[in-house]
Amino acid sequence: MSADPKNTIREPDEAGHADLDDHRLEFNRFESREPGAPSLVLLHEGLGSVAMWRDFPAKLAATTGAEVFVYSRRGYGTSSPRAMPYDVDYMHAEARETLPRLFEVWGLEAPVLVGHSDGASVALIHAAQENPRAQAVCVMAPHIMVEPISIQSIEVAREQFRTTDLAAKLARYHDDPEHAFRGWNDIWLHPDFLNWDIRPLLPAIRCPVMAIQGEDDPYGTMAQVDGIEAASGGPVALVKLPGCGHSPHREAPDETLRALKTFVEKIGQ
Repeated sequence: MSADPKNTIREPDEAGHADLDDHRLEFNRFESREPGAPSLVLLHEGLGSVAMWRDFPAKLAATTGAEVFVYSRRGYGTSSPRAMPYDVDYMHAEARETLPRLFEVWGLEAPVLVGHSDGASVALIHAAQENPRAQAVCVMAPHIMVEPISIQSIEVAREQFRTTDLAAKLARYHDDPEHAFRGWNDIWLHPDFLNWDIRPLLPAIRCPVMAIQGEDDPYGTMAQVDGIEAASGGPVALVKLPGCGHSPHREAPDETLRALKTFVEKIGQ
């Protein structure tokens, strides 16, 4: 598989909304350029959306030659608003209920999940269930348990939302930035969320996993990816990035794309 620089800034081949009964989810799709390449599905962070990924999906499609899908979860981007606040198990519901429905809509048999932050946790939960559809998982800045550093940074974000122009900045990426922010921030700072822990699920993961973590991530330590390596039931490759924070695909894009290219090529062999 080889990158085509001309494709790194191209528009998606398909964009719109997937209808899931009572709500709609915004998505973009970039066609495959390499025969036999797997389909990649991007799962965004707690404040992410289709637009928040910026040009990364196009670059990922160009670098790997793979078909790439990216969507906004309910309450984000231009997707339908959530009908109710998040529960502690909101990532479990996304992994076990929403993802299989999207795979049916898109006709995906064995996709590779590429998740960031909350989206990384969703990917791991999906891979740990019985008979998962995903054939492999790449996680960037994943959460497998709640660390004090995570809560501290999320508390800082709440204060920034209250006192700065953060809401206006988020409005570039979400129809309702307060709805998007409160949904994520409120549940992470809820007392019941302190016990959120998916480590017991990890031994059930049998597919290949690549975990990418920045050494300067303010939302989590290396204990997150080290824990995946220690507990997962399948092969795990770790990529630890010095000088990188919470968003490897934005802060270390070249290293992240190279790692993903190698990972996807091995899956296709």
